[in-house]
Amino acid sequence: MMKLVVDTPATACSACTWWGPDAGEIIQGFAVALKCGATKAQFDSTIGIHPTAAEEFVTMRDPVAG
Repeated sequence: MMKLVVDTPATACSACTWWGPDAGEIIQGFAVALKCGATKAQFDSTIGIHPTAAEEFVTMRDPVAG
């Protein structure tokens, strides 16, 4: 399970979480992106490395409230 917390595509992402195998290795790269102020639009424009679970962070397209 993973979550990317964002207000709008143009604003910086505020958090991301990951529960699952190799989470520590995968989340580190996203921590750098968040520290650099990456926006949801930038995540969306990034090509995911396939086949990996980490690619899901850059293919999340449908917002979920809550």
